[in-house]
Amino acid sequence: MNIKVCVGSSCHLKGSYDVIQALKDVLKKYDVEDLVELQASFCLGHCAKGVNVKTEGIAPEKAEKSYTALTDGTLLLHNVTKDNAEEVFVREIYPLIEI
Repeated sequence: MNIKVCVGSSCHLKGSYDVIQALKDVLKKYDVEDLVELQASFCLGHCAKGVNVKTEGIAPEKAEKSYTALTDGTLLLHNVTKDNAEEVFVREIYPLIEI
């Protein structure tokens, strides 16, 4: 699975680099660093709702069981901050990781 954090102008101003660091720490805490690739991404197109985080590569069977994942294997999350990054990860992303 890939996790992409928007670093476009708006998200950058809203703290995207802090979100990246927080997610690095969370991936390490939950011991999924080998299963998830964390990347920076240019604009994800929802500037007013940033910081935006997109996941790609969700297994189809996991996406079908999720209320938030799209059937194309992606998930787009809005308003992620360094303070809620772990909560968002645990609630939305962790259940979708192929473990």
